[in-house]
Amino acid sequence: MLNAVDDSNFAAEVLESDVPVLVDFWAEWCAPCKAMDPLLEQAADEFDGRVKLVKLNAADNPSTASQFGVRNMPTYLIFDKGEVVDMKVGATLSRVGLTKWLEGVAA
Repeated sequence: MLNAVDDSNFAAEVLESDVPVLVDFWAEWCAPCKAMDPLLEQAADEFDGRVKLVKLNAADNPSTASQFGVRNMPTYLIFDKGEVVDMKVGATLSRVGLTKWLEGVAA
């Protein structure tokens, strides 16, 4: 399951995580963001314990989105040990592509 994070708990949930974290920066008005949700939910189940997947509503949490240079939705950032290690922008990931991407960082 995808958990929601916000400006107040981003550091604890993402930057201080013991496993790599994929952050889905999304917005309520973003149709491509919503289209990716089922794919991300499946990946969250598949990678449970190895990669944490979370969602951050960038429109409601502009401080964190701005801090990481997020300008387009959806934007996906992978954090490992508190650092951004990879990024993808847009709803361009397939199930296979997402799986391969996450396998590359899985604990």
